[in-house]
Amino acid sequence: MKIEYRNQKGPRSYRHIGNRNGFTLVEMILVMVILAALAAVVVPKFAGRSKQAKETQAKTQISNMELAIDSYEVDMGEFPRSGNNLQELVNSPSGNNTAAWQGPYLKKGGIPLDPWGNAYVYVYPGKNNQGSYDLYSAGPDGKAGTEDDITNWLDDNRN
Repeated sequence: MKIEYRNQKGPRSYRHIGNRNGFTLVEMILVMVILAALAAVVVPKFAGRSKQAKETQAKTQISNMELAIDSYEVDMGEFPRSGNNLQELVNSPSGNNTAAWQGPYLKKGGIPLDPWGNAYVYVYPGKNNQGSYDLYSAGPDGKAGTEDDITNWLDDNRN
């Protein structure tokens, strides 16, 4: 591309502007070095966050279900029965006291699975929460009673 301009001191001059169609090898290497340096700083900060995020999600879901179970108990005068996968929180129970049911107590898809794809365990009456209920996730290993369980009773897993 030629651009013409006039110089007051002399005849017409032409200035050539070259077309640049890419990056040089040096520029590409420089970009790669910068990206590698950024990755070296950022990646270790996020490593292990997936496990922590899933544990936090399980604790949050347990808290939400506790709220729903407690609301059910206030309305119905009793906790949901054990062994029905907490379906009474989503579907009106059959029986004498159906008029008191103000549900569904859990919305957005009903009873959630834990972050590892397993059902939460609900036990009433509770073995760890006397006079109440136990609600927990078996954790990443999927085995109840191991140290990675996330529970609704106070222990090292729930602060």
